[in-house]
Amino acid sequence: MILTSDVALVGGKMVERFALQIESGTIVACGPRASLPSDTEVLDLGHKAMLPGTVNAHNHSFQSLLRGFGDDLPFLKWRDRALYRYSPRLGREGVYTGALFAFSEMALHGVTAVCDFFYINSHSNENARAVIVAARAVGLRVVLARCFYDWEGAPAEYRESVDEARGHFLALHGEFQHARDVAIHAAPHSLHGASEKMIRAGAEAANSVGVPWHIHLAEERYQVEDAKKQYGTTPLKAIDQLGLLDENMIAVHGCWFDEEERALLAKRGAKLAYNPNSNMFLGDGVTDVVDLHRRGVKVALGTDGGCSNSRVSIFDEMRSCALLQKVARALAGDDSAGQAIDAETCFEMGTKSGGDVLGLPVGQLSVGQRADVVFVDLDDPSLWPEQSLAKNVVYSMSARAISDVFVDGKPVVRDRNLVNLAIGEVQARVRSLTAEWCRD
Repeated sequence: MILTSDVALVGGKMVERFALQIESGTIVACGPRASLPSDTEVLDLGHKAMLPGTVNAHNHSFQSLLRGFGDDLPFLKWRDRALYRYSPRLGREGVYTGALFAFSEMALHGVTAVCDFFYINSHSNENARAVIVAARAVGLRVVLARCFYDWEGAPAEYRESVDEARGHFLALHGEFQHARDVAIHAAPHSLHGASEKMIRAGAEAANSVGVPWHIHLAEERYQVEDAKKQYGTTPLKAIDQLGLLDENMIAVHGCWFDEEERALLAKRGAKLAYNPNSNMFLGDGVTDVVDLHRRGVKVALGTDGGCSNSRVSIFDEMRSCALLQKVARALAGDDSAGQAIDAETCFEMGTKSGGDVLGLPVGQLSVGQRADVVFVDLDDPSLWPEQSLAKNVVYSMSARAISDVFVDGKPVVRDRNLVNLAIGEVQARVRSLTAEWCRD
């Protein structure tokens, strides 16, 4: 099959009449439409722009069910009133409903691959499998980052012994290691959510099967002070002190990494999943991704969970990334703050860099990549005038413009509607599950 449209965004540049030839879900050729075979089925989407699918590098899918329940509260009140109050009661069906909800909304917003950092494990892999089933029902590519969690202050449904967590992770990885649409990563929760033994177990288990591992670090200022008390140093240095900081680690947030830690992240080749909207929503702080990018650190964009952001769009994260970095530089007295980071760099963070960070062949319209593609309607006013497509996509584009989404060359959204299920079905499930929940 050949996919084509009037315009494409390739390597940050606008190209006319660009086309992809797709075989078995992979891009096998690309270039001007006229240069590709004429005897192959062609799907021409007309006056639309073809973009690489966006990659959500950090999310907690079940949290979409908690949207509105903890908004505008301090972190610990948000955690206790929303997260700890409702998540333990979900069970497999509730987890499935939350994931179906989150992934359906993501697909409609142009997300084609998502990393779900999942921790309601309930001493098995059943809930994690429910997330994967939901992703497949929608048609998204999913990385299930299975959590390693043993902090006694958390709900029992989150906690496991070190041996349990290791065993369940290895079993889940073995089950899906040959899947094209699923990857299993390890995810020691954080310095406060996982003991030193649990963090080691997660990192070592991931390394043993050759996959990345994820960990929340320095999200809130108090976590820096806690790390100093527990480990005698700052969060990233604590991981390095344990001998675990390397190219397989994906740090999540890093709002309070100091200059030495940013240099250390670059030196060790570790990566970052940056969540600008979530960090603003909770009042966490500002990760200095301008400095990290300058040092060569691979930075991907994530939305985080629905109750600590309320949106699931990586296009939103691109815009917020750019604007937040500019204003942070301005507050620091930088006279060139408006040029701190450009739209093209933020677009790459949400596409190509997302694939690089997660170790997936996605995020680019090029040969060898999976055919994960988004089309946006150039007749939508948010993309006028057609002066700079990349800048319009990042700074002005409305979600209304997203018309069609393909994953592995298969349609997931067509004409702004889900292909594989009815959105009304998802709404009914969410309403039924949350009918008796309340904010207070």
